[in-house]
Amino acid sequence: MTTTPSRPTPPPTNLADDGPARSGFAARVSLGRVFAPVPSEFLLLASTALILTGFGLVMVLSATMATANASPFETVLKQAVFALLGIPLMFIAGRMPLRFWKRIAWPALGLGIALQLLVFVPGLGVHNDGNTNWISLFGFQAQPSEFLKLALAIWLGFVLYRKQTLLSKWQHVFIPVVPVGTLVIGTVMGGHDLGTAMILMAILLGCLFFSGVKLRLFVIPLILVVAAAAVFAVTSPNRMARIMSFLNVDSTDCYFADAGSCYQPLHGVWALASGGIFGLGLGNSREKYQWLPAAANDYIFAIVGEELGLIGCAVVLGLFALYAVGAFHIIRKTDDPFVRIVAGGITIWIVGQALINIGVVLRVFPVLGVPLPFMSQGGTSLVSGLLATGVLLSFARTLPVRVPALDVASGARPARPVPARAGSARR
Repeated sequence: MTTTPSRPTPPPTNLADDGPARSGFAARVSLGRVFAPVPSEFLLLASTALILTGFGLVMVLSATMATANASPFETVLKQAVFALLGIPLMFIAGRMPLRFWKRIAWPALGLGIALQLLVFVPGLGVHNDGNTNWISLFGFQAQPSEFLKLALAIWLGFVLYRKQTLLSKWQHVFIPVVPVGTLVIGTVMGGHDLGTAMILMAILLGCLFFSGVKLRLFVIPLILVVAAAAVFAVTSPNRMARIMSFLNVDSTDCYFADAGSCYQPLHGVWALASGGIFGLGLGNSREKYQWLPAAANDYIFAIVGEELGLIGCAVVLGLFALYAVGAFHIIRKTDDPFVRIVAGGITIWIVGQALINIGVVLRVFPVLGVPLPFMSQGGTSLVSGLLATGVLLSFARTLPVRVPALDVASGARPARPVPARAGSARR
């Protein structure tokens, strides 16, 4: 007679009697969520933004140390403080779920408009180079319109997402997008900042495009934006002078400081030309010795070309191209209209502004006064760009992650998509 051996009795499953082990397991689970696999788009965007920020700090130091008053590191240290503030904000924003960005759409836009209106308050608004687009608080200057760009992109994404099934009707496309967009752009144009206003117009058009509206409904806002930009340019003698100098390259006024509005663009081209292929060497720029105005701001790309040559310029362009690739992969892979619209608006903002800035330095466009994202001197611009990248990182976390394939001979399962975390996948 064969007897069946009895199976050992399993240990009790009462979790209350296993306190330390249970807490240790929970700690490992929490730590595992922090280091959970992320999509390649997340790594691409984060690494590109960090490299551009570090590259920008080096170039700001090189462009400002020659003309510094007290310490050659004074300007770059201020810029580094904003970098140390913006980088953690980028990764904190990257941990936020989608429902967070949808909930703050209206409050963020309201706060952005309120901050922008502070530039018209006497004693707070700062006037510089014909624009009144800065505020001064406690000895620090800030540009509220930089945060208004991100607030507008998130708000447009939320509104167009809620009206996704109604966008075939022009009434739902134009209201409230056009009135609110006109209000936002009008607050910036009240300070005569056409460059920032054009970036806001591009964000609005980009969000409409990625929302999937019909072409005939998209063309009408495009015509309105082009007409508004033309009116703003014609009605300003300063802007018209810059446009005419852009068209008249051989003007003799270009050779004398403050004698013509083409002086700055001409010295920017000279900086690029003197750099050649390999550049004069890091820190060896000649134009930064008070020859090129705004060398650390709008014309930082000219200093890159002068010191690092064509190779340095190609590296900068390549980094922005990688940033665009990561952002457009999010737009292509997502199934959420909100993610697609907001990511499209942010991509148009960051990449489009970079192309406009570089085009101004190359004299492809007239001087518009927009900084090079992540690289130009300006704490508000740097923090807002990093925060916008954090929003893209949050969107990237909603994409499926592909686990690397294991050894087939060991009997392991092949690679398979890992769904996004439940907290971030909620709509």
